[in-house]
Amino acid sequence: MTYILHYAPDNASLIVRLALLELGLPFKTRLVERRTHAQRSPEYLKLNPNGRIPVLETPQATIFETGAILLWLADTHNALAPGINTPQRGTFLKWLFWLSNTLHPTLRMLFYPETYLDHGTAEMVNNLRAAQKKSLLNLITLLETTVSRQDKWILNSSPNIFQIYLAVCLRWMALYPTGHTGWFDLKTWPDLLTLCRNIETRQSALSASQSEGLGATIFSHPTLPNPPEGSPL
Repeated sequence: MTYILHYAPDNASLIVRLALLELGLPFKTRLVERRTHAQRSPEYLKLNPNGRIPVLETPQATIFETGAILLWLADTHNALAPGINTPQRGTFLKWLFWLSNTLHPTLRMLFYPETYLDHGTAEMVNNLRAAQKKSLLNLITLLETTVSRQDKWILNSSPNIFQIYLAVCLRWMALYPTGHTGWFDLKTWPDLLTLCRNIETRQSALSASQSEGLGATIFSHPTLPNPPEGSPL
């Protein structure tokens, strides 16, 4: 059984790639070239009518939405997440869906404010970005303080899909959009910095970095990618 991951460098597909590598699963990649807007092509829209990356083709179904792919992989292969009938399952799910439904959409609004504004002016774009930066600061602080006090096992246990997802989101905050990252300093949240340092030394991260041109310290001190193929933006 070989999966097919439709990806672009340093996009949400990176999260899925890391999960596949952690699970030791065979998979092939199909580049979605963002320079030519391939995610809007008729062929790609048949896979994901939303025109977003990633898509994972499996023998059972073609899956889109990052959180859905991660949870499907974890449950199918019984790894990277607490089992369905374990006491920790509910707590794990609430934070995983918090990432998928709250943090990640806020990041998307920071990166692509124009898509949320109908003929918005430059001032409107700047105001929306400023609002998202403030929201993200509050969300990350909430995460660090709450998880550290109540559910620290989510950050400290063996790598799981929540940690992988979060580490990539933190990477993006340090890099994108260019010229709008001065608000973010990972050292402000020491538990999250430790998490990033731990994950980036794993073989999965090293392999992903090589495949997508991400550099060495891809989470704790990231640099803009230099991918061997494709464009991140």
